[in-house]
Amino acid sequence: MASMSARLDLSDTRALLSAAAKAVIANKDRLTKADQDIGDGDHGVGMARGFSAFDEATADQYDSIPDLFRGCGKALMMASGGASGVVFGTLFQGAGKSVRSDVFDAEAFVHALEGGLKAVQDRGKANVGDKTMVDALEPAAVAARKALVPGASVEDVAEAAAKAAAAGVEATRGLVAKIGKSKGLGERTVGFVDPGALTTSILLESIADTLRNRAR
Repeated sequence: MASMSARLDLSDTRALLSAAAKAVIANKDRLTKADQDIGDGDHGVGMARGFSAFDEATADQYDSIPDLFRGCGKALMMASGGASGVVFGTLFQGAGKSVRSDVFDAEAFVHALEGGLKAVQDRGKANVGDKTMVDALEPAAVAARKALVPGASVEDVAEAAAKAAAAGVEATRGLVAKIGKSKGLGERTVGFVDPGALTTSILLESIADTLRNRAR
């Protein structure tokens, strides 16, 4: 069964992204709470609005998987308002630029993460340790690349990425925010997770779950 699930076509990839968007929307209150701790509390609402548009965009007409990623990223960026929407839109647009394949397999997944990370860092200049989504995204990209061994399935790679992202979210508790809206709070941001890192982890966890269920 695993070999059947190792490559997703355009239609499978739409379903994968739609499920990930719905997972973010379902966690709106959790994201709001995380942002109330160290920000202005609008992250959950902005992400729910942005990912609703993203979810709708998964049903649009696309010629390829890269086009799907770029189109959904653009919809998210335009709908969500605020800096987070721009950053998450950039993540998916960067992923779309880096996926060259007409199937979404283990290698395409790694390219999507690495391309998304690069686009986010080019735009926002954040590094690991700055208490942003990069604290979840970079470890996820590194872990996915490490998991990409001969014979690795897309499920294996997604699982490694999701685990690393979750650990990255926890690591943000100990950090002082150095970038974005939380920066002004300084030391008061210690003890709380970064909302953007949490959103990244929710997305990757959903993708890993969807792939795991497909492989059964």
